Amino acid sequence: MDLKLIFENTQIASRALGLLSAEKIQQVLQDLADAAVAQTAFLVQENAKDLAQMHPEDPKYDRLKLTDARIQAIADDIRNVARLPSPLGKVLLQKELPNKLELTKVTVPLGVIGVIYEARPNVTFDVFALCLKAGNACILKGGSDAAASNQAIMAVIHQVLIQHQLNTNMVALLPPDRSATEALLQAIGYVDVLIPRGSQALIDFVRQNAKVPVIETGAGIVHTYFDETADVEKGKVIIHNAKTRRVSVCNALDCLLIHQDRLADLPALTAPLAEAQVQLFADGPALAVLKASYPAALLKAATAEHFGTEFLSLKMAIKTVDNLEAALEHIANHSSKHSEAIISEDASNIEKFLNGVDAAAVYANASTAFTDGAQFGLGAEIGISTQKLHARGPMGLEELTSYKWVVKGTGQVRSV
Repeated sequence: MDLKLIFENTQIASRALGLLSAEKIQQVLQDLADAAVAQTAFLVQENAKDLAQMHPEDPKYDRLKLTDARIQAIADDIRNVARLPSPLGKVLLQKELPNKLELTKVTVPLGVIGVIYEARPNVTFDVFALCLKAGNACILKGGSDAAASNQAIMAVIHQVLIQHQLNTNMVALLPPDRSATEALLQAIGYVDVLIPRGSQALIDFVRQNAKVPVIETGAGIVHTYFDETADVEKGKVIIHNAKTRRVSVCNALDCLLIHQDRLADLPALTAPLAEAQVQLFADGPALAVLKASYPAALLKAATAEHFGTEFLSLKMAIKTVDNLEAALEHIANHSSKHSEAIISEDASNIEKFLNGVDAAAVYANASTAFTDGAQFGLGAEIGISTQKLHARGPMGLEELTSYKWVVKGTGQVRSV
């Protein structure tokens, strides 16, 4: 496969995207959502080929799996994206200079966006929908674990583009091998920005080897702090949801921090986790309290390696802290700056936590499961950025644009 030709064709296709009307883009996305639902049986059938190659206990298995309900949810997200206002052509600043030059700062597409991802076939749909809505072409590099699923999804996307007589080169799926990854990392002049989605190892590899600009979507090492004033009933529900709603996603809870004065509430807080078969790695004080109530087969002593681990499974660490300052210190030392939460009834503690934690999303009395583009009203997301340049948190349409300066004159020239 001639990868350079793919890059060239995608870049050429990106230039024509700016000529598409917002109405046309909306119709394409609506038809894509309908096609995804109509082709559910085909997509699930092809996805089953990938699932057959992966052990069900692999943390990536749940991310890889497509079901009728998940495809319907993907279609709903595509429709949400379709209905959102176009992010293009927004006037960010407008002014007239003393020399009568008229300056306008206006939003424009980034151009060609490359995305490298692992066993997440939903990303193929999400990235295309968001990129098209924001006027960007995209080059996708999925993992071998999801090769059949991604090819099936791409077939559905191309079918809709052909139906609308649009250039199918606006979205390209590269072969699922390492050489394609390396070529994409070196695609200077063809790719405007690269976004990796997946394990910390993948993200580190891309950051260290890419020669094109990268927006880092980091791993999610997520904490929730249950302070001395926290409500037990709120805590039970929030902790259970954050840990077990979907264990393989980056916003899932990895470590519960608990104030030392609330250790007696641990049995009540963790009872729902026991029912869900969550394995706990507890520090000394927490372990001593839980031994009498939590199933012995699911309770282990924590070691240093359990703090700062993204489990992506039915596992969670518990750390006892003396106060809010100790909780903040622990998070600062172990967080991936993704999502962090406090459960508290003390307004001062909440304010200190929200202001003191350095993360893309911070929560008070709510589950970190909400860190998601669709949940944030962005339609869908292309990733969750944990860096601070250009974008941070769930990246929707606004984050897939840049801007340019439009300067209008009447013959002005610069004298000095």
